[in-house]
Amino acid sequence: MELLIKETLEKLLDVLGVIHTKITVTKEGDSVYYAEIEAENSSLLIGWHGETLTAIQHMLKCLLWKQGTDNKAQIIVDVDGYKKRQEESVIRLAERKAEQAINTQKAVVLPPMRPYFRRKIHLHLAGSDKFKDDVTTESTGEGSDRAVKIIPK
Repeated sequence: MELLIKETLEKLLDVLGVIHTKITVTKEGDSVYYAEIEAENSSLLIGWHGETLTAIQHMLKCLLWKQGTDNKAQIIVDVDGYKKRQEESVIRLAERKAEQAINTQKAVVLPPMRPYFRRKIHLHLAGSDKFKDDVTTESTGEGSDRAVKIIPK
């Protein structure tokens, strides 16, 4: 599967006219694949707030599904560690806000964010020894205004 993802992503980037130096695909869990693109002009691939990167990821998934791959596989596309850095930043924010919710005993709503990052927060806080007994999370809002609410227990 890793080779298929790499070859399909290379073809997609070639069709889009994007120059890249290296693509690495690793399996990070059950049906979770992480594709890292190294490129000279990474900002072109990332786009405004990662929107171009999200679109490339979506196109890659569609192309793979059309080839008959498992549509339950999660494929994460990153460029020069951008998404990893964003993920770490969102997790740090969630931890700070969870501490605030615990200290004030009031729910805290995070800024709206994409489903991928909301899911990361839910899983991180629910699995954290530091927070799992003290807070719970839920998503609130609609569409692009959907956000995570951290609620003290």
